[in-house]
Amino acid sequence: MTATPDTIPTMAPGRDRRVRLALWAVAVTLFVASTGQTIVSTALPVITADLGGLNRMTWVVTAYLLASTVGAPIFGKLGDLFGRKAVLQGGLGVFTLGALICGVAPSMEVLIAGRAVQGLGGGGLIVVAMAVVADLLPPRERSRVQGALGGVFGLSTVIGPLVGGFLVQSLGWHWIFFANLPVVALAWIVLQSALEGRAPSVRPRIDVAGAALLTAALSGLVLTSSLGGTALRWGDPAMLALIAATIAALAGFLVAETKAQEPILPLSLFRLNAVAVVNAAGLLVGMAMFGTITFLPLYVQVVKGVSPVMSGMFLLPMMAGLIGASVASGRVMGRTGRYKLLPVLSTALLSVAMLGLSRLGAQTPLWQVVVLMTATGLGIGPMMSVGVAAIQNAVPRAMLGVGTASANMFRLIGGSLGTSIFGAVFGAGLAQNLAGRIEGAGLGAISRETVMALEPQARESVLAGFAAALDPIFLLAAGIAALAFAITLMLREEPLAEA
Repeated sequence: MTATPDTIPTMAPGRDRRVRLALWAVAVTLFVASTGQTIVSTALPVITADLGGLNRMTWVVTAYLLASTVGAPIFGKLGDLFGRKAVLQGGLGVFTLGALICGVAPSMEVLIAGRAVQGLGGGGLIVVAMAVVADLLPPRERSRVQGALGGVFGLSTVIGPLVGGFLVQSLGWHWIFFANLPVVALAWIVLQSALEGRAPSVRPRIDVAGAALLTAALSGLVLTSSLGGTALRWGDPAMLALIAATIAALAGFLVAETKAQEPILPLSLFRLNAVAVVNAAGLLVGMAMFGTITFLPLYVQVVKGVSPVMSGMFLLPMMAGLIGASVASGRVMGRTGRYKLLPVLSTALLSVAMLGLSRLGAQTPLWQVVVLMTATGLGIGPMMSVGVAAIQNAVPRAMLGVGTASANMFRLIGGSLGTSIFGAVFGAGLAQNLAGRIEGAGLGAISRETVMALEPQARESVLAGFAAALDPIFLLAAGIAALAFAITLMLREEPLAEA
């Protein structure tokens, strides 16, 4: 079965029309949020050439991921307290505001700010949409739908780069942020009809202190990984102050959560094996996934001379593998109620795929890239469906929203950290490999056109240096995936109930 929104309702046979419509709403909402993550990937070289600042390119991705990371537990908790419908519709409003800011951005700074707003809404949409499934369906049936939703996520991340590349070439990069607005409107309308609103019986107390401290801790963590050793020396007083502030915010958050009446992220969740293991492995897989999505288009555009539209095509094999593996994993869980072997095998495959990508060079044939990207998708897919199903099977019903949020939060933390760390590694390697070889625009605005304007001998040297700057990223990702494999071995399986 193909994992598209059309297949989602058929995965709940015998349910009434309202449940089917609700599952449609979940699929459309998830599509909106996940497309927002990846639609910029093939446009980044064009955006940085227009606005300048290749050294800040990763922040267009990191800002979205960081805000999504913060938004996930906050929206998840609000969904538990106030009901999913109102929170989903509010998330769509925040997402739309961010998209509009990005669409009219005159500078890289405004673009990054808009991506942060958009990411805040997007992170909440992903979490609360998945929690709706747990509200509607029993564990076995839920696992099949979660597998298909993983397929919807993969499908949207295929469409995102392709649409982004097409719009960049035909209308300009500003339009990639307006493309989702009709889908946002459709999602809002479907949610209005499909879900029932729920008002809390008593006025909940929102954990404002916990939310603020969590935001500060996560922001500090990403800033430290991004700036350390590049913009700031590790021993620089400003860097030491940032590290100290991050540690203080994390400590304050842990204290606040032990005292809060309704903690934004209950620490008791992490005593559950499924929550601890899935989130640790998900963080590591997120690092590998978003690092690949960010830097693979850069390789095929600059080194191999592929157009922005065609560079998006090279993400297709990865997403095809992700979709197939996610849907297949959901079917296995639905039929057997078992799931531990799936993430164990997939993370082992992911490690091998990342190792292969670390060998990319200027002369690597494109068919090898296709094979390695397919293997990467197969390695990521099962974590998308197995992780959420395992956590929802383990947490109390009153914590479904925040439990689901934890899986997405740690995956997004991994994406933020991975993109920042890999960006720092890439920037350092690029500066070292291309020092003195490109003049004029400099490294901050390097493009395929810049490289092709060089003399043939210098051109080959620059292309080889550019590719060599990408190799350490994927080698590091291979080690990270191997660590994820070791962690999944510790998962204690709790078979899924049929009702």
